[in-house]
Amino acid sequence: MKTHTVGIILNGVTGRMGTNQHYIRSLLAIIKQGGVKISDGEHIMPKLVLVGRNQAKLQHLAAMGEGVYWTSDLDTALADPANTVYFDAQTTGRRAPAVKQAIAAGKHVYCETPTATDTATAYELYQVAKRAGVKHGVVQDKLWLPGLL
Repeated sequence: MKTHTVGIILNGVTGRMGTNQHYIRSLLAIIKQGGVKISDGEHIMPKLVLVGRNQAKLQHLAAMGEGVYWTSDLDTALADPANTVYFDAQTTGRRAPAVKQAIAAGKHVYCETPTATDTATAYELYQVAKRAGVKHGVVQDKLWLPGLL
């Protein structure tokens, strides 16, 4: 079986949504099931780097998964060429500068909603990502939750 490793930076993972929805229920679950199967002989395995300000929480979360790393230094995580994807689950007010930094480092970007505190900044993030040629996306699942329907 051939394994393709994808380095993913998770910034802001110590918050409720970042911890439960994105880290534990999604990415850790994928790792524990052996990755994502893409063919009979191949699968993709996430290699996670948790980033945040609370080192004690990061250390606790990293211990939940084998081979999960943590740092409070976003610059170092972005400088590592093995990390190709940047996920942002920080508070909305912190998101735009970090996303721009990740795009400038050539990382593909995936964000929690909303992407910014105002439409102009959100649109600017879209334009910056498009010009840089990186893949980019925003979590949209909340739109279809039963409470909102």
